[in-house]
Amino acid sequence: MAPRGRHRSSAPLQILLFLNGWYSATYFLLEAFVFVYKVLLLPYPVSNLVLDVVLLLLYLGTEATRIFFGSKGNLCRRKVPLSLSLALTVPAAALAGYYLLLQTYSLRLESFLSAILLLFYGLELLLGLLALLSFSSADPY
Repeated sequence: MAPRGRHRSSAPLQILLFLNGWYSATYFLLEAFVFVYKVLLLPYPVSNLVLDVVLLLLYLGTEATRIFFGSKGNLCRRKVPLSLSLALTVPAAALAGYYLLLQTYSLRLESFLSAILLLFYGLELLLGLLALLSFSSADPY
């Protein structure tokens, strides 16, 4: 058992971060393959293709950083890394929203994958806030 006055890290949040890590890698690879498909079959403007690919690479960096800080903050019960992870959820969700609604050509597969990603973000945000509140109530500093 945890010592009195100390809270354990959030197991549901850690499981969700782990699963989201695998899902994000799969999402990135599928999006890359879908871009190849769209470039070969659709009249894709070069400037739009560059924008979409740069945003996908930005998503990869943001997501890897977000999951790293979320996992470390949760396991070490630290407020700053977990807060940084929750803050990075906003730009990551904005990028997922871009791929859901705003990209040049959006396939149903991409819409489905982005909707699942946004569901992950919502759950992680909720569990992350609960864990952060738990850590804050356990340690006043």
